[in-house]
Amino acid sequence: MTLLIYFFYFQNNSIVTSEYSIRSDKLPQNFNGYKIVQLSDLHSKSFRNNQSNLVKRVKKEKPDLIVFTGDLIDSEKYDEKPSLILMGKLVQVAPVYYVTGNHEWWSGKFNSLEDKLKNIGVQVMRNSAEEITNGTDKIQIIGIDDPANVKESYAEKATTEENIINSLEGLEEEDNFQILLSHRPEMFSLYSEYEFDVVFSGHAHGGQFRIPFIGGLIAPDQGLFPKYTSGKYNSLNTTMIVNRGLGNSIIPLRIFNRPEIVLVTLNYVK
Repeated sequence: MTLLIYFFYFQNNSIVTSEYSIRSDKLPQNFNGYKIVQLSDLHSKSFRNNQSNLVKRVKKEKPDLIVFTGDLIDSEKYDEKPSLILMGKLVQVAPVYYVTGNHEWWSGKFNSLEDKLKNIGVQVMRNSAEEITNGTDKIQIIGIDDPANVKESYAEKATTEENIINSLEGLEEEDNFQILLSHRPEMFSLYSEYEFDVVFSGHAHGGQFRIPFIGGLIAPDQGLFPKYTSGKYNSLNTTMIVNRGLGNSIIPLRIFNRPEIVLVTLNYVK
Protein backbone atom coordinates (compact mmCIF):
# COMPACT_ATOMS: atom_id res chain seq x y z
CA MET A 1 0.00 0.00 0.00
CA THR A 2 2.86 2.39 0.84
CA LEU A 3 4.44 1.78 -2.56
CA LEU A 4 1.12 2.45 -4.29
CA ILE A 5 0.65 5.75 -2.43
CA TYR A 6 4.20 6.79 -3.37
CA PHE A 7 3.59 5.81 -7.01
CA PHE A 8 0.48 7.99 -7.25
CA TYR A 9 2.20 10.87 -5.43
CA PHE A 10 5.18 10.69 -7.80
CA GLN A 11 2.97 10.52 -10.90
CA ASN A 12 1.06 13.64 -9.88
CA ASN A 13 3.77 15.79 -8.29
CA SER A 14 7.10 15.03 -9.95
CA ILE A 15 7.55 17.55 -12.77
CA VAL A 16 9.12 16.54 -16.07
CA THR A 17 10.52 18.94 -18.69
CA SER A 18 9.89 18.09 -22.36
CA GLU A 19 12.10 19.79 -24.94
CA TYR A 20 11.29 20.50 -28.58
CA SER A 21 13.04 22.35 -31.37
CA ILE A 22 11.18 24.23 -34.10
CA ARG A 23 13.14 25.10 -37.24
CA SER A 24 11.92 27.69 -39.71
CA ASP A 25 13.29 29.84 -42.50
CA LYS A 26 10.67 32.47 -41.57
CA LEU A 27 12.22 32.99 -38.15
CA PRO A 28 14.26 36.22 -37.97
CA GLN A 29 17.93 35.53 -37.32
CA ASN A 30 17.95 37.43 -34.01
CA PHE A 31 15.45 34.87 -32.68
CA ASN A 32 17.71 31.92 -33.45
CA GLY A 33 18.01 30.00 -30.17
CA TYR A 34 15.06 31.87 -28.61
CA LYS A 35 13.67 29.81 -25.70
CA ILE A 36 9.98 29.61 -24.80
CA VAL A 37 8.66 27.84 -21.70
CA GLN A 38 5.03 26.74 -21.91
CA LEU A 39 2.89 25.94 -18.88
CA SER A 40 -0.76 24.92 -18.90
CA ASP A 41 -3.68 23.59 -16.86
CA LEU A 42 -2.46 24.33 -13.35
CA HIS A 43 -6.00 24.00 -11.92
CA SER A 44 -4.90 25.83 -8.75
CA LYS A 45 -2.35 23.14 -7.86
CA SER A 46 0.66 23.95 -5.67
CA PHE A 47 4.14 22.54 -6.11
CA ARG A 48 5.57 23.05 -2.61
CA ASN A 49 5.37 26.29 -0.64
CA ASN A 50 4.91 29.36 -2.83
CA GLN A 51 5.24 27.20 -5.96
CA SER A 52 8.98 26.98 -5.24
CA ASN A 53 9.54 23.66 -7.01
CA LEU A 54 7.78 24.72 -10.21
CA VAL A 55 9.43 28.15 -10.31
CA LYS A 56 12.85 26.61 -9.75
CA ARG A 57 12.33 24.28 -12.72
CA VAL A 58 11.25 27.16 -14.96
CA LYS A 59 14.22 29.32 -13.92
CA LYS A 60 16.59 26.48 -14.73
CA GLU A 61 15.61 26.70 -18.42
CA LYS A 62 16.45 30.44 -18.62
CA PRO A 63 13.52 31.22 -20.95
CA ASP A 64 13.24 34.35 -23.07
CA LEU A 65 9.45 34.08 -22.91
CA ILE A 66 6.87 32.19 -20.84
CA VAL A 67 3.41 31.31 -22.18
CA PHE A 68 0.49 29.92 -20.18
CA THR A 69 -2.29 28.29 -22.18
CA GLY A 70 -5.34 28.30 -19.93
CA ASP A 71 -7.00 26.66 -16.92
CA LEU A 72 -4.88 28.53 -14.43
CA ILE A 73 -7.63 27.91 -11.88
CA ASP A 74 -10.25 25.19 -11.41
CA SER A 75 -13.91 26.10 -11.55
CA GLU A 76 -15.02 23.36 -9.12
CA LYS A 77 -12.46 24.01 -6.40
CA TYR A 78 -11.80 27.68 -7.06
CA ASP A 79 -8.70 28.93 -5.29
CA GLU A 80 -6.81 31.68 -7.09
CA LYS A 81 -4.05 32.12 -4.50
CA PRO A 82 -1.67 29.36 -5.80
CA SER A 83 -2.13 30.64 -9.35
CA LEU A 84 -1.46 34.27 -8.50
CA ILE A 85 1.61 33.31 -6.45
CA LEU A 86 2.96 31.39 -9.44
CA MET A 87 2.32 34.15 -11.97
CA GLY A 88 3.80 36.76 -9.66
CA LYS A 89 7.04 34.79 -9.52
CA LEU A 90 7.11 33.95 -13.23
CA VAL A 91 6.95 37.58 -14.38
CA GLN A 92 10.26 38.07 -12.55
CA VAL A 93 11.83 35.36 -14.73
CA ALA A 94 10.65 36.44 -18.22
CA PRO A 95 7.67 38.16 -19.92
CA VAL A 96 4.52 36.07 -19.37
CA TYR A 97 1.71 35.80 -21.94
CA TYR A 98 -1.54 34.12 -20.93
CA VAL A 99 -4.82 33.03 -22.52
CA THR A 100 -7.98 31.68 -20.91
CA GLY A 101 -9.11 28.08 -20.70
CA ASN A 102 -12.61 26.74 -20.24
CA HIS A 103 -12.33 26.72 -16.42
CA GLU A 104 -11.77 30.46 -16.22
CA TRP A 105 -15.13 30.98 -17.93
CA TRP A 106 -16.93 28.23 -16.01
CA SER A 107 -15.82 29.78 -12.71
CA GLY A 108 -17.76 32.97 -13.40
CA LYS A 109 -14.93 34.89 -11.71
CA PHE A 110 -12.62 35.66 -14.61
CA ASN A 111 -13.17 39.43 -14.68
CA SER A 112 -11.74 39.72 -11.17
CA LEU A 113 -8.93 37.26 -11.92
CA GLU A 114 -8.02 39.13 -15.11
CA ASP A 115 -7.58 42.40 -13.22
CA LYS A 116 -5.31 40.71 -10.66
CA LEU A 117 -3.19 39.09 -13.39
CA LYS A 118 -2.75 42.41 -15.17
CA ASN A 119 -1.76 44.11 -11.91
CA ILE A 120 0.94 41.46 -11.41
CA GLY A 121 2.32 42.21 -14.88
CA VAL A 122 0.97 39.27 -16.88
CA GLN A 123 0.16 39.98 -20.54
CA VAL A 124 -3.46 38.76 -20.71
CA MET A 125 -4.30 38.13 -24.36
CA ARG A 126 -7.97 38.45 -25.27
CA ASN A 127 -8.30 37.90 -29.04
CA SER A 128 -5.32 40.17 -29.49
CA ALA A 129 -1.87 40.25 -31.06
CA GLU A 130 1.42 41.80 -30.07
CA GLU A 131 4.88 42.10 -31.52
CA ILE A 132 7.86 40.71 -29.67
CA THR A 133 11.14 42.34 -30.60
CA ASN A 134 14.69 41.11 -30.27
CA GLY A 135 17.22 43.62 -31.51
CA THR A 136 15.96 44.86 -34.87
CA ASP A 137 13.85 41.75 -35.53
CA LYS A 138 10.29 40.93 -34.52
CA ILE A 139 7.82 38.07 -34.36
CA GLN A 140 4.09 38.17 -33.63
CA ILE A 141 2.22 36.47 -30.80
CA ILE A 142 -1.54 36.00 -31.02
CA GLY A 143 -3.75 34.91 -28.12
CA ILE A 144 -7.41 33.92 -28.26
CA ASP A 145 -10.09 33.36 -25.63
CA ASP A 146 -11.33 29.86 -24.98
CA PRO A 147 -14.79 29.42 -26.55
CA ALA A 148 -16.36 28.02 -23.37
CA ASN A 149 -17.99 31.42 -22.82
CA VAL A 150 -20.55 30.53 -25.51
CA LYS A 151 -23.51 28.45 -24.41
CA GLU A 152 -23.84 26.03 -27.34
CA SER A 153 -21.03 23.52 -27.90
CA TYR A 154 -21.68 23.44 -31.66
CA ALA A 155 -20.78 27.14 -31.80
CA GLU A 156 -17.33 26.69 -30.28
CA LYS A 157 -15.46 26.22 -33.56
CA ALA A 158 -17.21 29.19 -35.17
CA THR A 159 -16.43 31.30 -32.10
CA THR A 160 -12.80 30.22 -32.19
CA GLU A 161 -12.49 31.21 -35.84
CA GLU A 162 -14.13 34.56 -35.12
CA ASN A 163 -11.65 35.07 -32.28
CA ILE A 164 -8.75 34.34 -34.63
CA ILE A 165 -10.05 36.79 -37.24
CA ASN A 166 -10.55 39.50 -34.62
CA SER A 167 -7.07 38.99 -33.22
CA LEU A 168 -5.45 39.33 -36.64
CA GLU A 169 -7.20 42.60 -37.47
CA GLY A 170 -4.78 45.44 -37.96
CA LEU A 171 -1.66 43.29 -38.16
CA GLU A 172 0.81 44.21 -40.83
CA GLU A 173 0.55 42.10 -43.95
CA GLU A 174 4.22 41.16 -43.83
CA ASP A 175 5.16 37.48 -43.74
CA ASN A 176 6.01 37.50 -40.04
CA PHE A 177 6.71 34.45 -37.92
CA GLN A 178 3.52 33.95 -35.88
CA ILE A 179 2.85 32.15 -32.60
CA LEU A 180 -0.72 31.33 -31.54
CA LEU A 181 -1.77 30.69 -27.95
CA SER A 182 -5.04 28.73 -27.79
CA HIS A 183 -6.27 26.36 -25.09
CA ARG A 184 -7.93 23.80 -27.40
CA PRO A 185 -5.77 21.33 -29.38
CA GLU A 186 -8.72 19.61 -31.08
CA MET A 187 -9.08 22.62 -33.40
CA PHE A 188 -5.66 22.07 -34.96
CA SER A 189 -7.06 21.88 -38.50
CA LEU A 190 -8.49 25.39 -38.04
CA TYR A 191 -5.19 26.77 -36.77
CA SER A 192 -3.31 25.29 -39.72
CA GLU A 193 -5.76 26.93 -42.16
CA TYR A 194 -4.54 30.30 -40.87
CA GLU A 195 -0.92 29.14 -41.28
CA PHE A 196 0.32 29.99 -37.81
CA ASP A 197 3.91 28.86 -37.55
CA VAL A 198 3.63 27.57 -33.98
CA VAL A 199 0.58 26.87 -31.83
CA PHE A 200 0.80 26.31 -28.08
CA SER A 201 -2.14 24.43 -26.59
CA GLY A 202 -3.20 22.41 -23.53
CA HIS A 203 -6.64 21.23 -22.32
CA ALA A 204 -6.17 17.49 -22.96
CA HIS A 205 -4.24 16.75 -19.73
CA GLY A 206 -2.10 14.31 -21.70
CA GLY A 207 -5.06 11.97 -21.97
CA GLN A 208 -5.04 11.69 -18.13
CA PHE A 209 -3.90 8.04 -18.12
CA ARG A 210 -1.17 7.31 -20.67
CA ILE A 211 -0.92 3.77 -21.98
CA PRO A 212 2.58 2.77 -23.16
CA PHE A 213 2.88 2.65 -26.98
CA ILE A 214 -0.72 3.86 -27.35
CA GLY A 215 -0.95 7.29 -25.71
CA GLY A 216 -3.65 9.10 -23.76
CA LEU A 217 -6.86 7.38 -22.73
CA ILE A 218 -9.39 10.22 -22.57
CA ALA A 219 -9.50 13.98 -23.13
CA PRO A 220 -12.11 16.74 -22.96
CA ASP A 221 -13.83 17.37 -26.32
CA GLN A 222 -11.92 14.47 -27.89
CA GLY A 223 -13.29 11.47 -26.02
CA LEU A 224 -11.57 8.08 -25.82
CA PHE A 225 -8.11 7.59 -27.35
CA PRO A 226 -7.83 11.25 -28.33
CA LYS A 227 -5.65 12.36 -31.23
CA TYR A 228 -4.00 15.42 -29.69
CA THR A 229 -2.79 14.93 -26.12
CA SER A 230 0.95 15.45 -25.85
CA GLY A 231 3.92 16.64 -27.84
CA LYS A 232 4.49 17.95 -31.34
CA TYR A 233 2.07 17.76 -34.28
CA ASN A 234 2.54 19.03 -37.83
CA SER A 235 -0.01 19.98 -40.47
CA LEU A 236 0.80 21.95 -43.62
CA ASN A 237 3.09 24.75 -42.40
CA THR A 238 1.90 24.71 -38.79
CA THR A 239 3.46 22.99 -35.78
CA MET A 240 1.32 22.52 -32.66
CA ILE A 241 2.77 21.81 -29.23
CA VAL A 242 0.32 20.23 -26.75
CA ASN A 243 1.29 20.54 -23.10
CA ARG A 244 0.13 17.74 -20.78
CA GLY A 245 -0.54 20.26 -18.02
CA LEU A 246 0.32 20.49 -14.35
CA GLY A 247 -2.83 19.83 -12.32
CA ASN A 248 -6.01 17.78 -12.38
CA SER A 249 -9.69 18.60 -12.45
CA ILE A 250 -12.65 16.22 -12.83
CA ILE A 251 -10.37 13.16 -12.82
CA PRO A 252 -8.13 13.61 -9.76
CA LEU A 253 -5.23 11.34 -10.75
CA ARG A 254 -2.66 11.03 -13.53
CA ILE A 255 -1.01 7.74 -14.40
CA PHE A 256 2.22 7.54 -16.48
CA ASN A 257 1.54 11.20 -17.21
CA ARG A 258 3.62 13.41 -14.93
CA PRO A 259 3.05 17.18 -14.67
CA GLU A 260 4.86 18.87 -17.53
CA ILE A 261 6.92 21.93 -18.37
CA VAL A 262 7.50 22.37 -22.10
CA LEU A 263 10.62 24.06 -23.43
CA VAL A 264 10.63 25.05 -27.10
CA THR A 265 13.75 26.42 -28.80
CA LEU A 266 13.26 28.33 -32.04
CA ASN A 267 15.92 27.81 -34.69
CA TYR A 268 16.51 29.78 -37.87
CA VAL A 269 17.31 27.68 -40.93
CA LYS A 270 18.07 28.92 -44.46
